[in-house]
Amino acid sequence: MSGLNGDWYEALKGEFAKPYYRKLFATVNEEYKTRLIFPPAKDIFNAFHLTPLKDVKVVILGQDPYHNHGQAHGLCFSVQKGVEIPPSLVNIYKELHDDLGCYIPNNGYLVKWAKQGVLLLNTVLTVRAHQANSHRGIGWEEFTDAAIRVLNAQDRPLVFLLWGRPAQNKKPMLTNPKHLILEAPHPSPLSAYRGFFGCRHFSQTNEFLQFHELEPIDWQIENI
Repeated sequence: MSGLNGDWYEALKGEFAKPYYRKLFATVNEEYKTRLIFPPAKDIFNAFHLTPLKDVKVVILGQDPYHNHGQAHGLCFSVQKGVEIPPSLVNIYKELHDDLGCYIPNNGYLVKWAKQGVLLLNTVLTVRAHQANSHRGIGWEEFTDAAIRVLNAQDRPLVFLLWGRPAQNKKPMLTNPKHLILEAPHPSPLSAYRGFFGCRHFSQTNEFLQFHELEPIDWQIENI
């Protein structure tokens, strides 16, 4: 389990000495030794590596990683190049098209967003192959809650996109009046028609950033 670095390490290093994290570390290491776990161990903290704390502008909260081969690489909703675009991300792209006119690309690789300050954070960072939610409750939620508290405490305006009930359950932690919190149903095909489609979160995010004299996000993922 390759660790954090940079400003996220400084912000979260207090977690590493806590009993829950020591237990989590041991559990995850054992799981990687004995089972097929996603994402690859080197990618567990990719969201933090690609989006340093000082650069975060937008936070999108996911649940746990994709659990089929070759998909997960440490960013919520994103898949590796050459992998079929998952249904929830197809719906995100549809909303982006309707909201901002972005064309729908041929891949689901969202690193471009991460490098612009969009923290793509799952609340659980590992999963057993083909077993959704199999690492729920082993300690990741405490760790990512600590990250959310760090984000809430930032003395600058951030946007939090909370899609679906599990993400919205984090709203009580978001107490800083500087931040914009936008909520919608999850983009999953099971719920997108209940209000994710038409939520216009991407244009609202950019309007908020521009109001605060921050560079808007270029949400267009290009074809590869």
